Amino acid sequence: MARIAGVDIPKNKQVWVSLQYIYGIGNTLSHKILAQAEVDPSTKVSDLTEEEVNRLREIIDKGHNVEGELRKETDLNIKRLIEIGSYRGSRHRHGLPVRGQRTRTNARAKRGTRKTVAGRGQRRGMTKK
Repeated sequence: MARIAGVDIPKNKQVWVSLQYIYGIGNTLSHKILAQAEVDPSTKVSDLTEEEVNRLREIIDKGHNVEGELRKETDLNIKRLIEIGSYRGSRHRHGLPVRGQRTRTNARAKRGTRKTVAGRGQRRGMTKK
């Protein structure tokens, strides 16, 4: 396995797919990095030479925020929003969706599992008072 930016990328996949295992590198950025390093995207990681791996490692280390550095930057941005008391910061603080999504019926992943509340709902056959 090749180790780039502190991540062991899988050697049995094509290079453009394997680079996406690094946090902060997606499809488009992966192709741009490979074009800059002059590496064919369809080659397998196991077929890369040591020189090509070093070129990829160098490009990623110098030009892009990835892994721990990017996670730290994201966390600091969220902490800043919370600290200045913005609306988005308060949504982060309460663990709710930040970008205007509805919460009445969706947002289960963000809000967590359901919490049962006494007196909610209606039993079958009973009428409302």
